[in-house]
Amino acid sequence: MSQIRICTLRQALRFLGVLIVLCPLMTAEAVFAADVRAQRQIFVASNGWHSAIFISRAAIPGDANPVAADFPAALFLGFGWGDADYFPNRDPGILTLLSAALQPTPSVLHVTGLPTHPRDAFPKDEVIGLKVSADGFRALLRFINAAFSRDGAGRVIVHAPGLHSYSTFYRATGEFHLFNNCNSWTARGLAAAGIPIDADSILRAAGLMESLRKIAK
Repeated sequence: MSQIRICTLRQALRFLGVLIVLCPLMTAEAVFAADVRAQRQIFVASNGWHSAIFISRAAIPGDANPVAADFPAALFLGFGWGDADYFPNRDPGILTLLSAALQPTPSVLHVTGLPTHPRDAFPKDEVIGLKVSADGFRALLRFINAAFSRDGAGRVIVHAPGLHSYSTFYRATGEFHLFNNCNSWTARGLAAAGIPIDADSILRAAGLMESLRKIAK
């Protein structure tokens, strides 16, 4: 009988030892799994000269974006920053282009409420998916929120109809010029989200997407 007790005690001690070894591993796996679940995927799209950030509308809390309610049917919201005269103009001409590039000018934020995934909506564009942490995602939302210009009552200001039937131009903060353009704005937003990108070195869409291809791997 005493031998049975001793055997049972030894088995219990072995089991306890296994638990002591496994518990830190199980805890680490649980933390890792929770961290993965907390991540958000965002997308950056470029047509070769302009870039924009796309976010699942369902992932945006109701009070985190001032215009999300303007696009109730959207699956994704896209945000692209640019010159207030050149960007909305479907036929801007060379003088408007030079004015936008060579001197600081007012800016706009083009918000697109996509009814489908960015890759399906813009099949000719390059679209790169990126994972960001929960904190990084919230920081990105704050960055975008701060890009909207507001009137004296704190309301955002519609500037012009968008380039698509499901988009709108809003007045934005900041001045546009050659060294502060749509791609540098996108890069700063990604940097705010924790993406390891040198935003100060980004001016062209080609450079932006080249950096993001490496990061996405």
